[in-house]
Amino acid sequence: MRAARSEASLKDLVTALGLMLALEGALYAAAPSAMKKLMREVMNQPEGIVRWFGFAALVAGVGVVWAIRG
Repeated sequence: MRAARSEASLKDLVTALGLMLALEGALYAAAPSAMKKLMREVMNQPEGIVRWFGFAALVAGVGVVWAIRG
């Protein structure tokens, strides 16, 4: 039973990573110049701001997963 749960968790992790890559790839494919501009803007921001937005994205992502998966 425990091995099946571990295998399901690994499958979920790989599925989530694949979905993340697909969504990010779609953004780069649909609007490459906008993504380059966004990357330049991020490079001009102080590290504290980038860190804060990264932490906010982390919390939002965990919140979404927690709300859906319980």
